[in-house]
Amino acid sequence: MAEPESWRRTVKAPSEIANKVGQTLDDEVMGALLEGCVKIDASDLHLTVGEAPIYRRHGHLVELEGYREITHDDMVAGVTYFLGEDTSDNPYWQRYYETGGADIGYEFGTQARFRVSVFQQRHHPTLALRLIPYGILSFEQLGLPTDQVTELLNKPRGLILLTGPTGCGKTTTIASMIDYINRERECHIITIEDPIEYYHEGKKSIINQREVGVDVITFSEAVTRNMRSAPDVMLVGEMRDLETMRACLQSAETGHLVLSTLHTVSAPKTVDRLVTAFPALEQEEIRAMTSTSLAAVFTEELIPRIDTDGRVAAFEIMIGEPGGSPAIGNLIRERKTSLMRSTIQSGGQALGMQLLEAHLARLVDDGKISFADGYNRSNEKNDFLNFVDDSLIPDQYQLQKSELG
Repeated sequence: MAEPESWRRTVKAPSEIANKVGQTLDDEVMGALLEGCVKIDASDLHLTVGEAPIYRRHGHLVELEGYREITHDDMVAGVTYFLGEDTSDNPYWQRYYETGGADIGYEFGTQARFRVSVFQQRHHPTLALRLIPYGILSFEQLGLPTDQVTELLNKPRGLILLTGPTGCGKTTTIASMIDYINRERECHIITIEDPIEYYHEGKKSIINQREVGVDVITFSEAVTRNMRSAPDVMLVGEMRDLETMRACLQSAETGHLVLSTLHTVSAPKTVDRLVTAFPALEQEEIRAMTSTSLAAVFTEELIPRIDTDGRVAAFEIMIGEPGGSPAIGNLIRERKTSLMRSTIQSGGQALGMQLLEAHLARLVDDGKISFADGYNRSNEKNDFLNFVDDSLIPDQYQLQKSELG
């Protein structure tokens, strides 16, 4: 019986890698794999036992053809390449043994940086690498409304949240925002990251970057202690726990501009997540703090393009009370997050607000993404069908739209 055709796309291994078949993955091969990631414009490199090296390019998995399956010894060598020797005083290896994983930032010469995630699966070490380009994109390149975003970033206080699933571009967007503040404002910026991804050199601002597990123990402790360091702007890589959420809200409330991320899929759900993450007895206090501190929520999706190579970002943008929308602040206080979508659509466009479905529909109308991707990435499918050009809706969805009236 014939073997089924592989579902993966492939890219041919360069000779310096193909010639190493049969040898343990060494520094030369690892360097070539990283260089390959840069050359083919891949966003990720996955190395796992029993598989050939696999890139992710424009959202698709691409297997490295011509290299054998990776072994356990390969992975030990690969992890050592990034973490250093396995010694008792190496904090990364200690974290790996204690928690089953470790994350670091790795500088690959002058070409790029990588966020390296080391974790264990089926008793084997495994590597997942995310490419971080040295170049920082402009707001125009990201597809953000420049005037509205720059107005937000010039605010003296407030909480700005970047949300969306893993790999949607939050890190790239937030780096662009920090770079703008660094170039345009005289501020003391402190970033708290795990690990540090984009390096920022001080320009008009002074910037200090702290890595969790190296420079500070936890996000929440760093936020609290940084209050004594006279920061104007803080970037908190991720609000992972209640203490970090509380510290970010308090920092925004007491006169700091705070940028952070959450894994939520829409602006209203972000507000719900912030409030309901706390015990019931605290939720009214947190709701009040959120209503007066939340300046904006940017929910992001990254979708493969159909007009050219690459991916394009789609955003849902909600502006809160500190950003100039008292209506959103009132809805948060009155527990009416279900009404936020209509407020964003009907009254928020002057402030730069937009629904994710509206942006996805524009990308479909402009021929940049497929209808299927736009529909599948939408949270509210019916709204997307109402926004998109009727002539682009496939027949099987026309009945659904007609039923909407």
